[in-house]
Amino acid sequence: MGNYISPVRTVNVTRYITPLREGGSLPAISEADDGFLYVLKFRGAGQGVRSLIAELIGGEIARALGLLVPEIVIARLDPAFGRTEPDEEIQDLLKASEGMNLGLHYLSGSISFDPTVTRVDAQLASQIVWLDSLIMNVDRTVRNTNMLCWHRELWLIDHGAAFYFHHSWEKWNREVDLPFGYIKDHVLLPQASQLEAVDNIFHSVLTGERIDSILALIPDEWLAGESFFPSVKEHREAYRHFLLRRIKHSGLFIKEAQNERQALI
Repeated sequence: MGNYISPVRTVNVTRYITPLREGGSLPAISEADDGFLYVLKFRGAGQGVRSLIAELIGGEIARALGLLVPEIVIARLDPAFGRTEPDEEIQDLLKASEGMNLGLHYLSGSISFDPTVTRVDAQLASQIVWLDSLIMNVDRTVRNTNMLCWHRELWLIDHGAAFYFHHSWEKWNREVDLPFGYIKDHVLLPQASQLEAVDNIFHSVLTGERIDSILALIPDEWLAGESFFPSVKEHREAYRHFLLRRIKHSGLFIKEAQNERQALI
């Protein structure tokens, strides 16, 4: 397996179909000029481009690790797109989101993962728990699993809540070496009995070159304007430092997950 990550395609949004109101940031099903439907995440939503960055990095790391994630695209929204939208809240969101947004391929016919119905094997559960510990994803709980069952396979969605430290960059150097306490709420933690075996494999996959390739996918437009960093380059480098250091010291978050799992079972 090489270190190269395929470029993210760019599409133009042509039709706003329906909002997904169960999401606090009002994502929507939209159609693009390639003829496909996407779940569109808007830069004008509450968490801004930070949630799009987290979605892109988290999703592409998951894909690099061999986990199933819908195709991620950069979705361009024309400034005139929201003018005919009758809902004022949605119209304001569309106007605030002109430019580069993020879309995930819409998995038509998929159903939300229900842990009481579908059993996940120990290896896959361990892989997902490891991923979410790495990227500090707080949003894979029983209440909101953020996984879909599609064609009898488990697909990961919604990584926008990961890297939560980037909403306050002043603290990020302190967060990088911390265990991930929120893992106690992970929906798959009880099945995650193979964390050490998964760790050995994933270390060989997430090389510095592969991390660089993933981070290179982030549009400069999303990284610009962060007052904590004097340049886009330094902003991107902060994510690199965080990920490489966290991978190097993965034993810290593995131990935390194992301790919390033991308390559950």
